[in-house]
Amino acid sequence: MKYDDNLDATGLLCPLPVLKLRKRLKTLATKQIVRVIADDPAAIIDVPHFCTEQGHKLLKNQKDGKILTFFVQKK
Repeated sequence: MKYDDNLDATGLLCPLPVLKLRKRLKTLATKQIVRVIADDPAAIIDVPHFCTEQGHKLLKNQKDGKILTFFVQKK
C-alpha cells in the first residue's frame, strides 16, 4: 500500500505510539496516509480506537510476529 509518511513507534509503550501518531497526523494534509509500525501489544487496540474517536480512517492493519503495521488516512 502506498503511503505519504512513515512512523516507527517500535520500542514505545502505551500511550506513546498513539501520541506520536496524533502529532504526526497534525503535519499531514487531509487524505494523506501514514504507515505506523509498532511492537506494543496494546497498539492493536489503541490505534483503531484512536482512529474511531478522532475520525481518521484505518485503511489496513497487519501483524507479522510481534510487529504491528497500521495504515491511517487523515480525516
